[in-house]
Amino acid sequence: MEADKILEKVPEMCKESVNKASDDEFVKDSTPVKGYDFNKGVNYDEMFKMYKQTGIQATSLGEGIDIINNMIKWRLSDEEIAEDEDDEYLDPEVRKNTRCTIFLGYTSNMISCGMREVIRYLCQHKMVDCIVTTTGGIEEDFIKCFSDFYIGDFNLPGAKLRDLGINRIGNMLAPNQCYIDFQNFFIPLIKELHEEQKEQGTTFTPSMLINRMGKAINNEESVYYWCWKNDIPVFCPSITDGAVGDNLFFYNYNHPGFVIDIVQDIVKINKIAMEAKHTGMLICGGGLIKHHICNANMMRDGADFSVYINTAQEFDCSDSGAKPDEAISWGKIRPEAKSVKIYAETSIVLPLIVSQTFAKYHDEARKVKDTE
Repeated sequence: MEADKILEKVPEMCKESVNKASDDEFVKDSTPVKGYDFNKGVNYDEMFKMYKQTGIQATSLGEGIDIINNMIKWRLSDEEIAEDEDDEYLDPEVRKNTRCTIFLGYTSNMISCGMREVIRYLCQHKMVDCIVTTTGGIEEDFIKCFSDFYIGDFNLPGAKLRDLGINRIGNMLAPNQCYIDFQNFFIPLIKELHEEQKEQGTTFTPSMLINRMGKAINNEESVYYWCWKNDIPVFCPSITDGAVGDNLFFYNYNHPGFVIDIVQDIVKINKIAMEAKHTGMLICGGGLIKHHICNANMMRDGADFSVYINTAQEFDCSDSGAKPDEAISWGKIRPEAKSVKIYAETSIVLPLIVSQTFAKYHDEARKVKDTE
């Protein structure tokens, strides 16, 4: 070859190192890297189909979309009948209507920002079966039924905002009046529940409390109104860590005795996982919400589908940063499961994911009729 003649004086060691032969067998079945060609016009469906071929986190996002669609479309009738199958699941009609149990987890900032409306859509049409969130993810949904949050700036000075009675959540602003409005809603409800507890012996759990809050708000803008209406249990093991806890403290300061039992909720969420024929996890963020969902799925030897979305790295050994493979080692995700971690900030990617999954396949994804 002409190039060989031109380079004949280059030492062989250099040429052999730079021009090492490729093992084409290793990549022969791999997908070529290729992005969407906008010369074909703006076609979002086709663009998202190309994400898996794009590389970097676009590939992970494309894989996540596929996994969630597998959650949506899975039916027990897709599987062979197990030798020890319960009698009720031998009926072909029952198998056809037995679906994947989807666990949704998100941190409080998802309700602080515009992801609240995305999450509400999923709950309004009962596209998920179980939710785990933190306390801010509860109270801020109710607060937004009374008051708006506003776009601010990450660099607004805290001391000045404190003087103004404005709380900052990243680049969003929550006037303190929001929390006074929430108090005016929540304190009378605590009193009502406390009276019921004393008179009827009702043992309230965090999920029961959230359910009653959703019923009391009676507002279709609320995520938890729809959770109450569609019987979607919402778990919050950290129920006292926020304005909910502040007001429970204020109430009990003068009216001691109202008790919330968290043990019943751990039994409830674990049983949801244990009794499911197939489970999927969509976890937006890390920390408590991620671990609580994964731990429930450990009780059934792991989830069958899993999508993590967060920006945390694994090198500090945090649960937030842990990849799906670490969860496999604990029995929280099954070794044969379809799983991916998308390294991204959720407010950017969740609307894209929902547009290509739950919204795109609305009729298959919903577990309640729109007229109900």
